[in-house]
Amino acid sequence: MAQEEDIACIESIAKIVSDLNLESVDYNKDGLHIIVTNRAKEIVTAVPAAAPVPAPLPAAPMPTAPAEAPAPTAATAPKGDVVKSPMVGVLYLSASPNDPEYVKVGDTVREGDVLCLIEAMKTFNQIKAPKGGIIREILVASGSAVEFDEPLFVIE
Repeated sequence: MAQEEDIACIESIAKIVSDLNLESVDYNKDGLHIIVTNRAKEIVTAVPAAAPVPAPLPAAPMPTAPAEAPAPTAATAPKGDVVKSPMVGVLYLSASPNDPEYVKVGDTVREGDVLCLIEAMKTFNQIKAPKGGIIREILVASGSAVEFDEPLFVIE
């Protein structure tokens, strides 16, 4: 039974590493020491040093990363100021699935208006407009994982 719980724990940690695109997680509790490292499409795990090491677990599949978009040129660069993500997490355009989105393309916002939420470590963080203007583009979908410094909105 304990081994099944250990496997479930490893799978949960591997999912967190994958979902949040973390470099690694080091977990240590009740004699169970797990290190999950995110390396180019594989997850490496280590289990209790005090106990005999069981056969290696299969690596959890990693999602294929989308191809990098080419750097914006003068012709494709967005007009206006780009609001970038201040953290890694999951972006939500509304407070809940039944609520309206905070902003839509074409909306006028004032400095300090809430644009979206980013969930990081079970905490919802409001991302506010750094300046007033019109929302020209929303560059991410609600529910998608975002990286630090990733462009989110264009305000003109």
